[in-house]
Amino acid sequence: MQVIEGNFRRPAPPWSGLRGLSQVLEAWRGGAVGSSLVLDRVLPAKEARYAPLPEGLAEPVRRALVGRGLQQLYLHQAEVFRRAQAGEHVVVATPTASGKSLAYNLPVMHIFARSEGARALYLFPTKALARDQEHSLRGFLSEAGLTHGAVTYDGDTPGDARRSARDRAGVLITNPDMLHTGILPHHAHWGRFFANLRYVVIDELHTYRGVFGAHLANVLRRLLRIAAFHGAAPQLLFSSATIGNPAEHASLLCGLPVSLVDESGAPTGPRHVVCYDPPVINAELGLRASAIKSAVRLASELIQAGVSTLIFGQSRNTVEVMLKYLRDALGDSAIDSGQVQAYRGGYLADTRRRIEEGLRSGAVKGVVATNALELGIDIGALDAVINVGYPGTMAGLWQRFGRAGRRQEPSLGLLVTTSAPLDQYFARDPELLMSAPVEEARIDPDNLEILLSHLKCAAFELPFEAGEAFGRVPPPAVGDALGFLTEHQVVQPVPGRNGKTVYHWSSDAYPANNVSLRSASFDNFVIIDVARTKTIAEMDFRSTHTMLHEQAIYQHDGEQYQVERLDYDNHKAYVRKVEPDYYTTALTHVRVSVLEEARSEWLPATGAGAPGLGLYTGLGDVNVVEKVVGYKKIKFHTHENLGYGDVDLPAIEKPTTAFWLTIPEALLSVIDVPRGVMLDALRGLLSAMHAVAAVGLMMDPRDLGQTLVDEPGVGAPAGPMAEARHFEPTMYLYDSVAGGSGLAPRLYEERETILRRAQRLIAGCPCEVGCPSCVGPVVGVSEPLHGRKALALRWLLVLGVEG
Repeated sequence: MQVIEGNFRRPAPPWSGLRGLSQVLEAWRGGAVGSSLVLDRVLPAKEARYAPLPEGLAEPVRRALVGRGLQQLYLHQAEVFRRAQAGEHVVVATPTASGKSLAYNLPVMHIFARSEGARALYLFPTKALARDQEHSLRGFLSEAGLTHGAVTYDGDTPGDARRSARDRAGVLITNPDMLHTGILPHHAHWGRFFANLRYVVIDELHTYRGVFGAHLANVLRRLLRIAAFHGAAPQLLFSSATIGNPAEHASLLCGLPVSLVDESGAPTGPRHVVCYDPPVINAELGLRASAIKSAVRLASELIQAGVSTLIFGQSRNTVEVMLKYLRDALGDSAIDSGQVQAYRGGYLADTRRRIEEGLRSGAVKGVVATNALELGIDIGALDAVINVGYPGTMAGLWQRFGRAGRRQEPSLGLLVTTSAPLDQYFARDPELLMSAPVEEARIDPDNLEILLSHLKCAAFELPFEAGEAFGRVPPPAVGDALGFLTEHQVVQPVPGRNGKTVYHWSSDAYPANNVSLRSASFDNFVIIDVARTKTIAEMDFRSTHTMLHEQAIYQHDGEQYQVERLDYDNHKAYVRKVEPDYYTTALTHVRVSVLEEARSEWLPATGAGAPGLGLYTGLGDVNVVEKVVGYKKIKFHTHENLGYGDVDLPAIEKPTTAFWLTIPEALLSVIDVPRGVMLDALRGLLSAMHAVAAVGLMMDPRDLGQTLVDEPGVGAPAGPMAEARHFEPTMYLYDSVAGGSGLAPRLYEERETILRRAQRLIAGCPCEVGCPSCVGPVVGVSEPLHGRKALALRWLLVLGVEG
């Protein structure tokens, strides 16, 4: 509402509109929004459960706690301390904002008060999180009167600070990458630190899954091996958001038994859990109102009502588009544009810290973010969290919802569903959001390629003695691996003093530099505003191809810049501020070729009209080539397509693993329709398979890529069943992480189940010809009997797959 005075328009006074979360929710329920609320539940508040300060707690630490007004601990904090004092390795897995940091800090502070020389190592998955924790830990140490310093040691740490960290840091705060390349290979310079290492703290345990988790497990094997060499046996303390297997996962990471504390004593206020499914605007095509614009409208109403709000988007581009829309929507309100910010990877460190401080102080009323704010960076207490699209896992969804809540005050967790199949799966059965199990984190630390890489690093750090284990890898297996490395002249066996063979590193190479923990990683590109000759942001290598190609509209802090030149060799993008009415999105072509077929099997078709026919199923190593071939211009607000442009950048290759289905020509021709029409139906089926695989195997759909290859000689599987298959279409579901993270074998084992679930998803969708919620976007209007949906179901019927 606005007040008009003469020719001037001014914002309505704050008391004339909705105020507070409760009023906004009541207005939604009673208005047009209410008809699209498919879930509206309230989780009751929980009272705090306390335990007294431990009797044996060191007096300086006790005084610091009392000075902070803490006369008692939450139940889980006291339990972690008790188990740590008993010598156990512990993982605390409680909800967001439940005080996990204090739970692992207390044992560390206690041992510091007892031993001036004690040391601790803190591992965080990101630099931002490490810096955030450094500030709070230093304050705690100071209040306790402890002289042990806390120093962040990462790629941004100056040389003099690095020397200080080696000599005097009581707590060394770093990330797995720096530990892997900058500390362990130089452990001789850190002898005093490792000899006195009493605790290793690993925060955000749930983020260490897949390839990254497998790498970390081997880094921890190396760390514990080096600590033992220097005479130390540190205890490990883990903290995790809620996952399905925290103790098992922590134990697999460190190779030691880990006890679990998962009963939280922290209080929570009532949490409203709401799912908004945008209304259908084209029933024939199954198109719904834009989830982005719907979320912006709901967020603007919350912010104007004084409800501090965090909106999660699925990509950097989406975040910047929503920021622009949100600032436009609030343009005539009392909310200043500076009170609404974006937070994502690529922003410079000082920009991120300014936004974090604004959230803590309350100066920032709304923030649009990628999953960069999903982790435990301190941003104060917010009232509402909006997820634009299902984030891929139940663990991720509830981790985000946990960002909202001021102790006993009501909070809101709102999911705005998109037209994607996975989102619509939950929109049709929203109670699953309340009852579905939280996913388990999975890693394979004994993946041969990863294991060999870290054995090289370990041999460089310390010679191996015959009969030595490596974590949970038994001596015979380690011996075989060392024999392999000996054959390749990487290590050199020599007789030891005790008669045992000792394997010394013999290569000139520095192995850790050639092992990336997070798959392929190249130097970031810097983004330079040519008008100001100033660096405004940075971008990772892969994202540069889609967001910084020449003529792209790069969005930053709600403003638009056009990329005038991309200096690919020197990793620089030169941009100029513009005011277009559109943004750009890249068009990527994916090609998959099979490198080695590990397993294959004939899947017979049991439906009518296909006697003796079937398809080939396969599993193996593939090479995925992703190339940005063009871009399209999307008009702001209306999302009209305004045209296309070409992009000429090198392709990105990554070896990974895949599961595939190859369709023989005879099976393809059972249904008498043009080949192109049938292939389009198979793409729709592949889209449905991708969606149900994510739900059935409880994984993030972004971890899984998909493509259909139908080019002569491209992507043709090799192996015992490869004859005469060079012209037959193949549907691939491949692991998005270079090197693979174990998803493809699980898909192969569940292949028939995935086909059945895909059939149920497509058949159960209320659309007529197919829609984004089942078989993906349908171009044009098709007859129901010959549309993508109908043909996909007919083809499944030929296979014998029916509900």
